[in-house]
Amino acid sequence: MNIKITHNWLLEYLDTDASPDEIREYLSLCGPSIESVEKMGDDYVYDIEVISNRIDYASVLGIAREAAAILPMFGKKVKLLKDYLSKSNCQSVKSELKLEIQDSKNLCPRKLAVVMDVKVSQSPGNIKNRLEACGIRSLNNIIDVTNYVMLETGHPTHVFDFDRVKTGKIIVRKAKTGEKITTLDGKEYILNSNDIVFDDGSGRIIDLPGIMGLKNSVVTEKTKRIIFWIETNDPKAIRQTSMRLGIRTVAASINEKNPDPSAAAFALLKGIEFYKKIASAKIISPIYDTNPQSEKQKTIDFDYKIFKKIIGVEIDKKTINNILTRLGFKIISSKILVPSHREHDISISEDLVEEVARVYGYRNIPSVLQPAVYVEQPKEMEDIFVFQNKIKLLLKHLGLNEMINYSMVSKDQLINFGLDPKKHLRLSNTLSEDIEYLRTCLTISLLKNIKENTGKKEMMKLFEIGKVYLPKNGELPDEVYKIGIATNTDYFDLKGIIEAIYKELNILDPSVPEITEIDGVFLAEINLQELINNSRSFPTYKPINPYAVIKLDKTFDLEGVSRIAPTTYAEIEHKAFKSKLLQKIVVKSLYQNKLTLRFYYSSSERNITEKEAKEELDKV
Repeated sequence: MNIKITHNWLLEYLDTDASPDEIREYLSLCGPSIESVEKMGDDYVYDIEVISNRIDYASVLGIAREAAAILPMFGKKVKLLKDYLSKSNCQSVKSELKLEIQDSKNLCPRKLAVVMDVKVSQSPGNIKNRLEACGIRSLNNIIDVTNYVMLETGHPTHVFDFDRVKTGKIIVRKAKTGEKITTLDGKEYILNSNDIVFDDGSGRIIDLPGIMGLKNSVVTEKTKRIIFWIETNDPKAIRQTSMRLGIRTVAASINEKNPDPSAAAFALLKGIEFYKKIASAKIISPIYDTNPQSEKQKTIDFDYKIFKKIIGVEIDKKTINNILTRLGFKIISSKILVPSHREHDISISEDLVEEVARVYGYRNIPSVLQPAVYVEQPKEMEDIFVFQNKIKLLLKHLGLNEMINYSMVSKDQLINFGLDPKKHLRLSNTLSEDIEYLRTCLTISLLKNIKENTGKKEMMKLFEIGKVYLPKNGELPDEVYKIGIATNTDYFDLKGIIEAIYKELNILDPSVPEITEIDGVFLAEINLQELINNSRSFPTYKPINPYAVIKLDKTFDLEGVSRIAPTTYAEIEHKAFKSKLLQKIVVKSLYQNKLTLRFYYSSSERNITEKEAKEELDKV
C-alpha cells in the first residue's frame, strides 16, 4: 500500500534542515521508499510505499521516527519533537450518560471510546487542504478528523452518531450467516459466521469494525452527539472479511497488518483535541479504555559480535547504540527493549542487525564475494540429481518433452482417474480447487497434459520426474521420486522407451512396469529409487562372437486357430530361448495379429549350418 503526507505536516513532528528532496533521497536509501515528492502550493507531498511488515511508518509520526534515525547518517540536523499529549488536558467527566460496551469473546482486544457534543460543519482550510493533497476527500469536520488522525498517528479511528445507535450499547459479536449490511457508500453485502460486527443490542448491525462504517450509524448534518471510537482487531479476521467482501479501505489495509496497539490511546486523545478545536466538542461521558496497554516491553538478548559476523564490517559500538536508540530501542546491558510500534516485526537479534545495517547504509558495506564452498550432499540426494539428469537427457534424445506440473491435483481428476480422494492428502488452505489434493502418481497429471493439447499436435510423448506423496497415518507422507511417461502413439512405443531407460542404466533383469491405456493414451510410472538401486555403471561384458550368425524370419498367428487362448510374445520368447544357439529375437512387424519375428542363431564354438538353425526354429 501507499500513503501520502505533506512536508509541512511532517515538520510538526520533526525539526530538520533537510530539504524535501533530501528527505526523499535519504529515506529511500535506508528506510521507507518515497516514490515521489511533488510541490503543491507552499507545501510538498510525499508518496510513500508501505511494506507489509512495516505498518508502523504508515503515518506522519512513523515517517518522522524513520527520518530522525536516518538523516543524521547523512550529516543533517534532525530532532524528533516531543509528543504534545504530554500536556493534554483530556479528562473523563462524571455523567449519567453511559456507553455500554460488551465483547464477551474478546473479539476486539482493546476498545476506546468517548461521547461528545459537537457541531457539524466544514473542516478548516488547513485540514481540508492537507487531506485532499493526500488523496482523501473532505466530507465534514467530524468525519475528516477520523481520517486526519489515522494519517497522523497510524491507527484507524471511527465515529458514530450517538443518537442513531439508539440503545447506547455497542456489542461486539460474530455475524450470523446470511445477515445483510449496507455500508456508508450505499453498497449491500451478505455476511457469514466468520465476520466480526458491532450491533446496538437490538440485533441491528451498526458497524463492520476495522473495515468500514454502516449507513445506519453514519454522521449526518443533523448529528449533535458522537461516539468517537477506536478498537484493536484480529488482523487475520480483518484480512479474510475484507478480501472476501472486496472492501479494500485504507483502514482495512492498516488493521490487517497489526498496527501499534499503544497508538490507539494516542489517536483517541489526538482526536479529542481536534474535535475541541474544530467542532466545539464537549466531553459528556467517561473516557472508556477496556484494556489499557501493558507497560511490559518485548526484550531481545544480543551480543555486539553478531553485527560484524553478519554484516561483514566492523561498526563501532557507539554507532550501533546511536542507531538503535534513534530507532526507539532501549539498550540495557546485553538486552534490547523493543518499542511497541516494532513489536510485530522485531523478534530475534538478527532483526536488530538488519536495522543497524540499513540505517548505517548498505552503500557503505564493501561488496566482497564470499569464498565458494562446496557443500557435500547426502549420497541419496546426489544420486537422485545425477540419475535425473541422465534420464532426462536420454528421454530428450528419444523425442520426449518434459512436463513440470503442480504436485497437487483436483478432486475431479482423482475421480475421473479412478482414484479415491479420501486416500489422498488434502490441503486445508488451497488457493484453488484445481490444486487441492497431493498426488500419489504422476500419470494423472500427464494424462491431463495430453488431453489439453489434443488437436494441437498429432503425436505427443511426455514425461515428468517428480515427487508423489503417499499418506501415512499420524505422520508426514512418504515423498517418493518417480518417472511418469505418457504417449498417444501405441503400447510398443512406450514399452520401447522404458526398455531404453533400462538399457541406458545397464539394468540386467528389469521388471517392466504396468502400462495402462486410458482414452487412447498409454501411461507408465517407474520408481526412480528402484532404478538407481538396480543400475550398473558399466554393462556386462560379452565377447564378440567370431562365428557367423544365421538370421531367420518367422510369422506367428497370435490368435491361434486351434488354441483356446491366444498366443503371446512371452510364450514364443520363452520357448525359443530353450535353444542354446539362439542369440536374440527382434520384432519385425505386427499386422492383424500376425507377428513376424527375426531370430538370430549362432554358436560361440563353431560355424553352424542353416539347416541346424532351421531345426531349432521349427521347435518353436
